[in-house]
Amino acid sequence: MAEIKAPYSASDVAKWFIWRNRIEENDEAEKMTLLKLLKLLYYAEGCSLALNDKSLFDETIEAWEHGPVVPEIYAKYHDDPYNLPFNEDDSCIAEKFCPEDRECLEQVFQVFGAYSAWALRNKTHKEEPWLKATNNGQSLNHAISRDIMKSYFFKTYVEES
Repeated sequence: MAEIKAPYSASDVAKWFIWRNRIEENDEAEKMTLLKLLKLLYYAEGCSLALNDKSLFDETIEAWEHGPVVPEIYAKYHDDPYNLPFNEDDSCIAEKFCPEDRECLEQVFQVFGAYSAWALRNKTHKEEPWLKATNNGQSLNHAISRDIMKSYFFKTYVEES
């Protein structure tokens, strides 16, 4: 049986968060950094798995020293992690997402985007997906299981709400 391909790339989701934060920056919101973006990708994927029973993107999420990381996104933006570029051609990125996924991304942005980058980093270090992937912080750079993410996000953010 063929595996179902996720509807977007991690780059698409990253562009959505950068775009969405640009709207808020006009209201004096915290600037999006690479550290925060990487954590929002993790939370978006976990919430999509738990709420909609599907992945947003196929790229691997790894447990690094400072929390979950999508290596392709890290590689794309690590040269200037405090000034993430946004191309005006990407201003219609929201239209790429179906309504259900836009709603999920918006909820993630509203809930988790309210945290600072470092607060998100610390939060992920206390959560089961990162802890299991790193053997409680002892072994870094391993893939975080989507199955563990789905289970954790469902019992932590869906059942408890």
